[in-house]
Amino acid sequence: MAAKSKGRTLLVRLISTAQTGFFYTTQRLRNGPSLAAVKYDPKVKQRVLFVESSKTARKSAAAKN
Repeated sequence: MAAKSKGRTLLVRLISTAQTGFFYTTQRLRNGPSLAAVKYDPKVKQRVLFVESSKTARKSAAAKN
């Protein structure tokens, strides 16, 4: 049986550079550049830079292994 192919998109976590612990989750293309975006951080009540950190495996996928 052939191995399952990887999806076209990745689930990534955008973490605040203000180090408040606040994050957004989003999808990006697997072969695209890593994400960085200026978004609103409600803990400091201003817009700050968010940088990408890869999200951990989904619980359902981890439970299968």
